[in-house]
Amino acid sequence: MNFKKMLVVPTAAALLATNAGLAQADTHEDMMVTVDTEAADLRSTLDHLLSEHAFLAAETMRKGADGAEDFEASAAALDMNTEELSSTIGSVYGEEAGEQFKTMWSEHIGYFVDYVNGTAEEDEAAKENALNELSQYREDFSEFLESATDERLEAGALADGLQMHVNQLIGAFDAYVMGDYETAYAYEREAIHHMYMVSKGLSVAIADQFPEEYNNTDPATKAADLRSDLNYLFSEHAGLAAMAMQNGIDGAEDFEASAEALGNNTADLTEAVSGVYGEEAGQQFDAMWAEHIGYFVDYVTATAEEDTAGQEEALDNLNMYKEEFSKFMETATEGNLPSEDLAEGLQMHVNQLVGAFDAYSSGDYEVAYEQTREAYHHMFMTSEGLSGAIVTQMSDMFMSEMPEEMPNTAMAPQNNNALLISIIAGIALLSAVLFRYRARNQ
Repeated sequence: MNFKKMLVVPTAAALLATNAGLAQADTHEDMMVTVDTEAADLRSTLDHLLSEHAFLAAETMRKGADGAEDFEASAAALDMNTEELSSTIGSVYGEEAGEQFKTMWSEHIGYFVDYVNGTAEEDEAAKENALNELSQYREDFSEFLESATDERLEAGALADGLQMHVNQLIGAFDAYVMGDYETAYAYEREAIHHMYMVSKGLSVAIADQFPEEYNNTDPATKAADLRSDLNYLFSEHAGLAAMAMQNGIDGAEDFEASAEALGNNTADLTEAVSGVYGEEAGQQFDAMWAEHIGYFVDYVTATAEEDTAGQEEALDNLNMYKEEFSKFMETATEGNLPSEDLAEGLQMHVNQLVGAFDAYSSGDYEVAYEQTREAYHHMFMTSEGLSGAIVTQMSDMFMSEMPEEMPNTAMAPQNNNALLISIIAGIALLSAVLFRYRARNQ
């Protein structure tokens, strides 16, 4: 096996908590500040695929525990995520490297499946064996990555990170099986968030090792951080919304917990606003964001009651919200985010979530998960557009992009405060304009 050739994406699997300092590409920032650099695009791609892996893995493990009718479709969606990760490697390092990665990545997913099966069969020995396999995998894979990156990444730290990934997914699954749904969704959110730390460290390592391929750009600039943090909150919103809608129509026992997780996602956005502009501004933002979630809930309720008129009313309300919120955003960004473009994107968001829900309700699970994945991916385009508009409007806030020393790529989940600080530029801007906009339209 050519370890050097296999550098890029295997790092994605194991860079789960590394504290290693990674050297940055020599980025002479004499260019315009932007979110759209080659390295930032790489980071965003990894944000998408790695976080979606955690999201789909957690949900698929639950479906397996329940013996759900849509388990196969959920597992197929997880497999497609693996295919896309493997294709990413193949596009850079060739088909052989892509196939090697696919084998390695699939292996650790298989051990999680073994744990689920052992739980279903009440086979403690099988569960313990699956955990032992995961432990051995993390050790072997971490040593491989240390070698692949010319010791840019340290095996011990990488192994710790892999263990964190295991603990989060197993913790989410065990809590779900025990009926502790609040803890299950808390673990799932941690697992999703953790992968954004992974993609940051991974992209820094890749850009450092192959600077010319990424035009000597840095994936860890302030602008790239903003884009990535919006990636996290917006895509998680889409994923959690899709699952909460499924739980709602099923009358699932974990519906309240899934709705609470979606609410906590909203609270993360609201906390950023409140921290800058006070509780009143935060409450106003919370009301706006929660409004469109409420219309999706109305659609689910109407579907459950076979109320066609209620469904149409919910869609009409979403359409009205789309137009109003798009105009608000255009005002907030001083025209850098045109309302027509945003309205089109919001309609796509509605179509994807409603399409996923309708397909799920009718038993067309393959389409349901296709639409769910599209909804999840679409939010990364939203984040790119919004972060780009903010950086264009407030470029001075993002100028100091060349670190004086190597960045700390520690990936511990307690870094939530840093996340909130880094998204303040975007959310605070929107909140500040809220008063102006509403006063103007009253």
